[in-house]
Amino acid sequence: MISKVKKTKAKKKIFLETLLVFFIAISPFLYKVYDYLPYDENGDAIILGFTLGNNGFPDTLTYLWYLTSKIVPLYLMIFWFLTSRNWWYHIILIPIAMYAFQFFEVFYDSDNMIDTDNIWWLIPVCMITIPFVYFIRIKLYDKHVHGIDLEAMEAELEELKAKGLSNKDNVSNIKATDEKGVEIPTLSEDINEKLSTGNLENIFKNVQNRIQGWLQLKS
Repeated sequence: MISKVKKTKAKKKIFLETLLVFFIAISPFLYKVYDYLPYDENGDAIILGFTLGNNGFPDTLTYLWYLTSKIVPLYLMIFWFLTSRNWWYHIILIPIAMYAFQFFEVFYDSDNMIDTDNIWWLIPVCMITIPFVYFIRIKLYDKHVHGIDLEAMEAELEELKAKGLSNKDNVSNIKATDEKGVEIPTLSEDINEKLSTGNLENIFKNVQNRIQGWLQLKS
């Protein structure tokens, strides 16, 4: 049985995809919507009860043509970016930024010139997006054409390092033996044994006994 959570997610997904398909399907009509809007005697468009003027353009019709020629490609590009599964989909951000800058330029520029300085606004977007996409392209080309998988190589190196450390531990734990099979202590073990408290005490006692015997012979 399909759980309620999965059903809810499926409904939301289908609903969003239906909206996306709907707006893509009506894009040609939205592009020409300015031809079908009502206009008053001053030439201003009336949209849902709001009056829209020419905003510095020769007339309102030209202004709406400009808006639709930017808005329609802009949201189509956004849909493409959000649904694309290609490795290069980040490059779509450049035309998205271009249409967005051109759309907002008409509201923030004080002069009557449009689609002019916004090309310079794209430079920061290009400087970030193009190297990022090119880096992904290099990794894919090396992996699928040259057969070089950097991530796999790094994982292999880490595995070799781990094996090397374990081998060193194993070597340090190996005990050497003589011909009779008796274990030969390592240098560190030999030093620890000779410098242990019990051995030092025996050495001092032997030296003390020798000195006392030597003094008795002199007397």
